[in-house]
Amino acid sequence: MALSRTAARPPHLLVSRRERWARRSLVSPSVLALLVLGAYPLLFIIAASVSDSSLGKPFRAWTGTENFETVLADGDVVASLWRTVAYALAVSLASVALGVVAAVALERATRGGSIVKTILLLPLIIPPVVVGTLWKLIFNPGGGLLSTIVEFFGGDGAALAPLSSTAWALPAIALTDVWEWTPLVILLVYTSLLGQDEATREAAALDGAHGWRLFRSITLPAIAGAVAAAFFIRLVIAFKVFDLVFVMTSGGPGQATTTTSYLIYQVALKEFDVGRASAITLLLAVVVTLVTLPIVALTRKVHRDA
Repeated sequence: MALSRTAARPPHLLVSRRERWARRSLVSPSVLALLVLGAYPLLFIIAASVSDSSLGKPFRAWTGTENFETVLADGDVVASLWRTVAYALAVSLASVALGVVAAVALERATRGGSIVKTILLLPLIIPPVVVGTLWKLIFNPGGGLLSTIVEFFGGDGAALAPLSSTAWALPAIALTDVWEWTPLVILLVYTSLLGQDEATREAAALDGAHGWRLFRSITLPAIAGAVAAAFFIRLVIAFKVFDLVFVMTSGGPGQATTTTSYLIYQVALKEFDVGRASAITLLLAVVVTLVTLPIVALTRKVHRDA
């Protein structure tokens, strides 16, 4: 009976089914690898967050929501979350603003474009640990570049040590972060600028639109999708900041630069409390989702309107 039904089907349908199975068999190893690599860490973190787990002995006992109740009652955890959100929004906005300005300037500087592009993209290809070390030397109060410049312009000789200040340590790391990742925004926006309709821009220029008016009316709507996507990517990168904090301040002075990523490292690898570190990780994931959801919605709206 089954054989008769198969024989009754048109030949092109049988070929299509074979093709579909062939395609599925080709992509199945990749899908399986993604599921294993993506699902296993997530399931491990979820299981560890509801258990008493140490670094060497995971899942010693199930504790339910005890880890979550502990971290939510911990003032250092809550403070690190607020600090991380403020830090991520600030450096992302600064990077996007500087990146858009630099990309527009770069697109118009056609003569020296190749050299300027190489210089602008240099921070992006330097390893983050080297970036942190470089800027730590710049902020060094004993002979660092910042102290030397201030002294040259008539400083009073007092040592400048922003990385030792509870008020200036985090802004100093933010400045380093903006320097490192703004080239990524430049690259994304610059690529979008190259795809602009040149005829539309020339027509607007003939109608008298120049400078800020030309940028606001013609250029900005054309690159709005790329700018929104760059902001989203930059925001996600900023939420994960760890290497700069580790190299430049180790979370200090006090807790002034302890972002949530660095706090997770401290709890997991210094206190060996994997259960509590997993609960903080899931809490950070929820916060990142809540902050980035409006950005995702805005990006989709910009792409629909474009």
